[in-house]
Amino acid sequence: CHTYNEVQAALAAFAQNIMVSNRDRITGQLLPDQAIKLAGMFPGSGGPIITIAGGGIDTTDQMKKLLAVGYDGVVVGKTVMGSSRAPEFIRAVRDRTLLPAEFSQWGLDDVEFDMDGNVIPGPKKNIPSPDDADAFA
Repeated sequence: CHTYNEVQAALAAFAQNIMVSNRDRITGQLLPDQAIKLAGMFPGSGGPIITIAGGGIDTTDQMKKLLAVGYDGVVVGKTVMGSSRAPEFIRAVRDRTLLPAEFSQWGLDDVEFDMDGNVIPGPKKNIPSPDDADAFA
Protein backbone atom coordinates (compact mmCIF):
# COMPACT_ATOMS: atom_id res chain seq x y z
CA CYS A 1 0.00 0.00 0.00
CA HIS A 2 1.12 3.53 -0.64
CA THR A 3 -1.97 5.70 -0.17
CA TYR A 4 -4.74 6.19 2.35
CA ASN A 5 -7.26 4.61 -0.06
CA GLU A 6 -5.07 1.56 -0.60
CA VAL A 7 -4.71 1.01 3.16
CA GLN A 8 -8.49 1.47 3.58
CA ALA A 9 -9.09 -1.18 0.89
CA ALA A 10 -6.67 -3.59 2.59
CA LEU A 11 -8.36 -3.05 5.97
CA ALA A 12 -11.82 -3.49 4.40
CA ALA A 13 -10.62 -6.79 2.91
CA PHE A 14 -9.52 -7.90 6.41
CA ALA A 15 -5.88 -8.18 5.35
CA GLN A 16 -3.77 -9.79 8.06
CA ASN A 17 -0.47 -8.43 6.72
CA ILE A 18 -0.01 -4.98 5.24
CA MET A 19 3.16 -3.45 3.85
CA VAL A 20 3.23 0.31 3.45
CA SER A 21 5.76 1.64 0.98
CA ASN A 22 7.29 5.09 0.92
CA ARG A 23 7.76 4.59 -2.82
CA ASP A 24 4.89 5.11 -5.23
CA ARG A 25 4.81 1.92 -7.28
CA ILE A 26 3.43 3.72 -10.36
CA THR A 27 5.66 6.80 -10.53
CA GLY A 28 8.60 5.43 -8.54
CA GLN A 29 8.66 8.68 -6.56
CA LEU A 30 9.97 8.39 -3.01
CA LEU A 31 7.86 10.09 -0.34
CA PRO A 32 9.97 9.49 2.79
CA ASP A 33 7.23 10.22 5.35
CA GLN A 34 4.39 8.31 3.69
CA ALA A 35 4.58 5.31 6.04
CA ILE A 36 4.70 7.63 9.07
CA LYS A 37 1.58 9.47 7.84
CA LEU A 38 -0.34 6.20 7.38
CA ALA A 39 0.81 4.54 10.62
CA GLY A 40 -2.17 5.78 12.63
CA MET A 41 -4.57 3.73 10.51
CA PHE A 42 -3.53 0.42 12.12
CA PRO A 43 -4.06 -1.08 15.55
CA GLY A 44 -0.87 -0.99 17.65
CA SER A 45 2.18 -3.11 16.88
CA GLY A 46 1.87 -6.77 17.76
CA GLY A 47 -1.86 -6.48 17.07
CA PRO A 48 -4.15 -8.48 14.81
CA ILE A 49 -2.63 -6.96 11.66
CA ILE A 50 1.09 -7.35 10.98
CA THR A 51 2.38 -4.11 9.47
CA ILE A 52 5.66 -3.57 7.64
CA ALA A 53 7.10 -0.31 6.31
CA GLY A 54 9.65 0.03 3.56
CA GLY A 55 11.11 2.24 0.88
CA GLY A 56 14.00 4.65 1.21
CA ILE A 57 14.97 3.67 4.75
CA ASP A 58 18.63 4.69 4.83
CA THR A 59 19.41 5.07 8.53
CA THR A 60 18.83 3.19 11.75
CA ASP A 61 17.10 6.30 13.11
CA GLN A 62 14.50 6.08 10.32
CA MET A 63 14.05 2.40 11.11
CA LYS A 64 13.62 3.07 14.83
CA LYS A 65 11.09 5.84 14.13
CA LEU A 66 8.94 3.49 12.04
CA LEU A 67 9.03 0.85 14.78
CA ALA A 68 8.21 3.51 17.37
CA VAL A 69 5.06 4.63 15.54
CA GLY A 70 3.76 1.07 15.52
CA TYR A 71 5.10 -0.89 12.56
CA ASP A 72 5.95 -4.49 13.37
CA GLY A 73 8.90 -4.52 10.99
CA VAL A 74 10.77 -2.64 8.30
CA VAL A 75 12.29 -3.55 4.96
CA VAL A 76 15.70 -1.99 4.45
CA GLY A 77 16.69 -3.72 1.19
CA LYS A 78 19.33 -1.77 -0.75
CA THR A 79 20.64 -0.05 2.36
CA VAL A 80 21.88 -3.34 3.75
CA MET A 81 22.34 -5.66 0.77
CA GLY A 82 26.06 -5.80 0.06
CA SER A 83 26.67 -2.68 2.12
CA SER A 84 29.42 -2.06 4.63
CA ARG A 85 26.64 -0.60 6.82
CA ALA A 86 24.92 -4.00 7.23
CA PRO A 87 26.44 -4.64 10.71
CA GLU A 88 25.08 -1.28 11.93
CA PHE A 89 21.55 -2.33 10.97
CA ILE A 90 21.97 -5.83 12.39
CA ARG A 91 23.05 -4.38 15.74
CA ALA A 92 20.06 -2.02 15.75
CA VAL A 93 17.62 -4.81 14.92
CA ARG A 94 19.06 -7.02 17.66
CA ASP A 95 18.55 -4.19 20.18
CA ARG A 96 15.78 -5.54 22.41
CA THR A 97 14.60 -2.02 23.31
CA LEU A 98 13.08 -1.90 19.81
CA LEU A 99 10.62 -4.65 20.70
CA PRO A 100 7.04 -3.37 20.72
CA ALA A 101 5.58 -2.86 24.19
CA GLU A 102 3.25 -5.81 23.63
CA PHE A 103 6.30 -8.10 23.42
CA SER A 104 7.85 -6.83 26.65
CA GLN A 105 6.10 -9.51 28.72
CA TRP A 106 7.41 -12.39 26.62
CA GLY A 107 10.42 -12.93 28.89
CA LEU A 108 13.06 -12.08 26.30
CA ASP A 109 15.04 -9.84 28.64
CA ASP A 110 17.22 -12.76 29.78
CA VAL A 111 17.47 -14.50 26.42
CA GLU A 112 20.49 -14.17 24.14
CA PHE A 113 20.44 -14.90 20.41
CA ASP A 114 23.27 -15.81 18.05
CA MET A 115 23.77 -14.06 14.69
CA ASP A 116 21.35 -16.51 13.01
CA GLY A 117 18.54 -15.76 15.47
CA ASN A 118 18.88 -19.03 17.39
CA VAL A 119 18.48 -18.97 21.16
CA ILE A 120 21.74 -19.47 23.04
CA PRO A 121 21.28 -21.73 26.09
CA GLY A 122 21.56 -20.17 29.53
CA PRO A 123 21.00 -16.64 30.78
CA LYS A 124 22.77 -13.62 29.38
CA LYS A 125 26.27 -13.27 30.70
CA ASN A 126 27.71 -10.27 32.54
CA ILE A 127 24.29 -8.74 33.17
CA PRO A 128 24.18 -7.42 36.75
CA SER A 129 21.07 -8.08 38.76
CA PRO A 130 19.39 -5.29 40.75
CA ASP A 131 20.50 -7.13 43.91
CA ASP A 132 24.20 -6.92 42.97
CA ALA A 133 25.60 -4.28 45.34
CA ASP A 134 28.53 -3.44 43.03
CA ALA A 135 26.47 -3.20 39.84
CA PHE A 136 25.34 0.38 40.19
CA ALA A 137 28.22 1.89 42.14
